[in-house]
Order: sequence, then structure tokens, then C-alpha cells
Amino acid sequence: MNTINSIALIGGGPAALFVVKHLIAEKVYPKELYIFEKNETLGSGMPYSHYGANVEHVANVSANELPELPHSFTDFVLRKDLKDYPDFAGGDNGNINEYKVIPRLLLGNYLEDQFNILLKTANKLNIIVKVFKNTKIVDIDRKNDDFFNVITEFGEIHKVSKVIICTGHQWSSENETRTKGWYDSPYPPSKFTFASDHSVAIRGTSLTAVDAVKTLARLNGKYIEENNDLKFKINEESKNFSITLFSKRGFLPALRFHSEGSPYSEGWIMSYDEIYEYKQKNNGFVDLDYVFDINFKQPLRKKNEKFYQEIKDLSIEEFVEKMLELREKLDSFQLFKAEYAEAEKSIERHQTIAWKETLSAFSYAINYPAKHFSAEDMMRLRKTLLPLISVIISSLPQSSYKELMALYDAGILNLVSVDEDSYIESHGDEGIIYHYTDEAGNKRSDHYRLYIDAIGQQPVQFNNIPFEGLKNGRFISSGYIKFKDPDKGKNEFEQDNRNIIQTEPDNYYLRVDGLNINDNFQALDYYGRVTEDLYIMAVPYIAGLNPDYSGLDFCDTAGKRIVKSLL
Repeated sequence: MNTINSIALIGGGPAALFVVKHLIAEKVYPKELYIFEKNETLGSGMPYSHYGANVEHVANVSANELPELPHSFTDFVLRKDLKDYPDFAGGDNGNINEYKVIPRLLLGNYLEDQFNILLKTANKLNIIVKVFKNTKIVDIDRKNDDFFNVITEFGEIHKVSKVIICTGHQWSSENETRTKGWYDSPYPPSKFTFASDHSVAIRGTSLTAVDAVKTLARLNGKYIEENNDLKFKINEESKNFSITLFSKRGFLPALRFHSEGSPYSEGWIMSYDEIYEYKQKNNGFVDLDYVFDINFKQPLRKKNEKFYQEIKDLSIEEFVEKMLELREKLDSFQLFKAEYAEAEKSIERHQTIAWKETLSAFSYAINYPAKHFSAEDMMRLRKTLLPLISVIISSLPQSSYKELMALYDAGILNLVSVDEDSYIESHGDEGIIYHYTDEAGNKRSDHYRLYIDAIGQQPVQFNNIPFEGLKNGRFISSGYIKFKDPDKGKNEFEQDNRNIIQTEPDNYYLRVDGLNINDNFQALDYYGRVTEDLYIMAVPYIAGLNPDYSGLDFCDTAGKRIVKSLL
């Protein structure tokens, strides 16, 4: 058993939940455990509470895909009254289908329930648990001793020996506070209470955009089942309502299919020792091409030899071009229908779509070695691979597909592909003006009385981190990755030095989004030194060094690594 004086979890959502799970599992028992949560519930965080969901919103995860917790989701459901979710329970004896996606608010209830169970276990282990709900932390600092001062919005100061930042999603409200009809995100969905008898613009086609569509659709009409087909009937007072999705690539998200793989939370594929052994033999870097081979091509070979033979000699760029070729040729909704048919066949036959499943696993696996990439490879990853990955890992539930298609068939949902030069400005009176060039090459400036930015969670940069004590005390720093080739770094620096820095003699670094951390999620200062007692698990703060993450699985894996580091 390992005893630590005190640990503070800043945020009480899923990240904090899995840290507590692993503290107990690894027998790391602090004398005191502080949990500070700005809202009223533990475990659910933003996505699985009313701050991020209504009853119509579903998770892109099913019960069989959840990381292990004290009780299974099925056990939880069977001891609860599901009257608020009549469509979810199934079977003569009330058993649930563990392959069916879960309503987000119901999943939040489960996570809250499991958090409470874990905290009771912690109490039995003589850990003094101090939970502060409805309490926002406004600063964290450390003076001349070994303790951090955690400062609440009420001016209270709590001294703790270790801090783990688990603050989760953060959504701006800058524009919506000053421009009527301009919303910086669809969250919380409760802020939309009105019908829209006009056209609406939504930026993005991700699951965040689907959330916005679901909310607005129900304010302006209703879905009706007709002959096993879902139809959308618009309300009389909203007869001019329509939604236009704006996307730089014009891709709709891929759909859920039958998955045969083991849970991602079993761990990253490339181990700590493998990474450092590889770096020693390869000039101090892990090569993206190597990771792509061992974490994508070779696993794919075991699952689908025929497909592997088709792509085994392709570079990353050539592979992405091949996979996106069809998406760029076909009409987005035509492809959407074809992918739905493919996904339905996969589910009915319990056969995976090998390359999609393997790419999803790869996207999760790159989180760990990514901070050891060269700047050149990180730039390749973001420019080439991530656009494909972001589409494939969306895993849009079939029920959401049916709703989108019902809107499309009713002539209400449209998709516009825009170029890099598109931009938005406030209309002044209400809403925004969307400036873009359409597919025919015509320049457009369209006014929308209601606009929602729905491109998903964006990284929080160093200057926007809310904890001035950590910034002023130099306990944290922006994330940087070194260029392997100094000439490449010099060339990039001379073209645009906003995100490139030069150090003597001829070293160049790419600044990535968010903060700098090591393999154990410990903060690094400006000189690359470890701030040993400060861990950063909030994805918006570390997104630059974790190019892709997978919700609860990421929380589980990261939580375990942090706790093992505490040992």
C-alpha cells in the first residue's frame, strides 16, 4: 500500500471517476482525497449530463464497450426504473441489448452511480474523501513549500500535495453573449427553447453538429414512424425552417458497425520500453510510418489479408487518398446511404469492417507515441491522417442516421462544402453572414438569423488556461515538438514563425496546441522539467500531444497511467 498526504481532483466528471477507480485498484490510498466539481453531480461530466444532452441525445458507445467499473451497466439498469427510457429496455424479462447505444443522460446516471460506489469504497479504506460540488476552482498555485494551494471561487484555500486537473470539456460563450442568434456551441442544449421559422446554419458535420440538429429538429417538428420508415413532419409555425451544415470537406460522419476488437482501455499498443528503445536507434524520434505499420497495417493483415494486400505498399498519404477518393466523388448523402447499408450488414452478420475497426484502434494507439514524433511527422499526421480518422471514428448511431435522413428526405437538411477562405461575421442585428465560395465557384454572403458553431471541442491554449498561479509560477508550458531536419524547421520558420520557435544552435520546434506533458501526464515547465506533483488529464489542455482520444477509454487508460506514476 502506498500512502500520499493529499490529492486534489479538479473536476468531478468521468476523468476523475477513473482516477479514483485506479487509486483503489492499485492500492494508492491518499490520506485525503479532495474532489472539486463546478456542477451538482459527480461522474457524468458535461457530455452525459443536462449540460451536454437532452433525452434525444445518445452516446456513440454501447454497454459492451464500456471500461470496467464496480458494477456493469446491465446490472445497474436492471436495478433501476427505466420509465424515462421506455425504448431502451428490451426482452421479455427486461434485459437490455448490450450492443445498443446508450442514451447519454442514462449513461451519466450510471457513471454517477459508480462514482458514489467508488467513494464509499474509498471511505472504507480510511481515505478521508472531501467532495465540493457546485464549486469552481479559480486558481492553483504553489509558493515556497511542497503543497499546492487550490483556491475556490468562494475564496477558500485548500493545501494539497498533488493536483490532477480533470476539468473536461470547455465551451466558449464569447460570441453568443454579444450577438443575438450566434451560438459558440450547441451546449447546453437547454438554451434552445424556441422555434425557427427560417433557415439555420451549423458549422461542422461531427457528432457535435448532429447534437445541434437533433435539438433544433424537435423544436420545429416531430418524427413519425410510417411503414417502418422514419418521417419528419414540420410544425405549421416553422414552415420555413431548414438546416444547412457547412463543412470544409463536405463529409458526413461514418456509422457504427459490428466491432470485434477488445476495448481500447486495455492499453496503448506501443509500450514505454518499446518507445525508448526505438528512439535510441532512430535519432531520438518515433517515426509515424513505423507506428502506422505496426499499429495499423500489421493488425489489419490478421483481420483481412485481401485488403492488406491492396494497401500494404501504400504510403500514409496514398492510403488516405485511396480511402477518401470515393467520399470526394460521391454526393455526401448518397454515400451516407451506402455506408448505412454496409453498417447494417456488418451488424446483422456480426462481421466487422476490418479497415475501419483497425483504423479506429490505430487512432487511439497513436496518443502515447505521438509526443515522441518529430515535428515533421506531427504535421503529416494532422494534415493527412486525422481528417480521415475524424470521419471514421465518429461512429454515428443508426438511430441518428435515420433522423438525419428523415430531415434530408423532407428537404430540410442540406450540406454545403466550403473552402479554406470561408468566414463568418456578425450580421449586427441578428445572427451571422456566412461568406464562402460555393461548388459552382460563386462567391456567396448568406445571412442566417441562427448560427451554431458545432466543430467540436477545440484545444485550450496556454494563455487561456484559467489558473494564473500555474502560469506565473512557470509550472506549465506550451507544447513543443522538435524538427528532425533543421533545414525543414528553418524553412517552416522563415515561412511563418507564429508556431515555430528557434533555439541555439540550429534547433527548431513546432508549437502544438495546449500544454506540454510527459508520458505520465505530468506537466512540464518551460525548460522541459517535470512538475512532479501536477498532472494534466483535461483533454482540451493536452490535445496537441494527444492527437486523438476516445472518451471514457481515454479516461480509463490515462487514469491508470497517472496512478501508476504516483507509485
